[in-house]
Amino acid sequence: MSAEPRKILAILHQELSEPGRVGAALRALGYEPDPCRPMLGQCLPEHLDGHAGVVVFGGPMSANDEHLPGIRAELEFIPKVLAAGTPFLGICLGGQMLSRVLGGKVAPHPAGWFEIGFYDIQPTAHGAPLFDGPTRFYQWHSEGFTVPDCCRLLATGPHFENQAFRYDGNAYGIQFHPEVTADMMRNWTRRAVHRLNLPGAQCRGSQLRHADGYDAVATRWLERFLPRWLGLDKAQRGGA
Repeated sequence: MSAEPRKILAILHQELSEPGRVGAALRALGYEPDPCRPMLGQCLPEHLDGHAGVVVFGGPMSANDEHLPGIRAELEFIPKVLAAGTPFLGICLGGQMLSRVLGGKVAPHPAGWFEIGFYDIQPTAHGAPLFDGPTRFYQWHSEGFTVPDCCRLLATGPHFENQAFRYDGNAYGIQFHPEVTADMMRNWTRRAVHRLNLPGAQCRGSQLRHADGYDAVATRWLERFLPRWLGLDKAQRGGA
């Protein structure tokens, strides 16, 4: 019998993008992120035999940018992941693309609102197993997704209502950024400081003041979520 694949395909969208805290949490579970950057011309795998899961991270593009070869390739790739039953996690842009391929829509906030900084989310009854309760996550986005009819809403927010959803057991789309470390936050807010003046965005000082406390929140959530996503919790319960 062949060994279980231990790589997680990590789809990133810029040259300097990294899996951050998600990558560290996966390594702690014995998995290794395998980066791929379709936006930079790298090819997605023909099959998923060598990967135990797929994570599509965020980026400055839109899930509606089908004119970009990299985005088009990802939109065509995601249905293959779902058909294979491989665990899928879409973060921000990745969650928006999951919504799109399942029949949802991605669009800016109707009032021109942005979420850049820390914002509260509220789990639904279906999302309660994944969250300790209402909590605050880091966000950086101007567009949001609708939840397709075939999916279950897991968490909501006061500005962008849909914050997390699940499709078919092990495919998840989330709007927030559990991968962002304090160092990543400092880099993002320095490189894109002009965006911190947008409606709804929090100032850099406020974000940095919350950074250290957020480490524990995001780490605890990943420790709760990732084993469930990868099916490790079932293995620990004897396949229940």
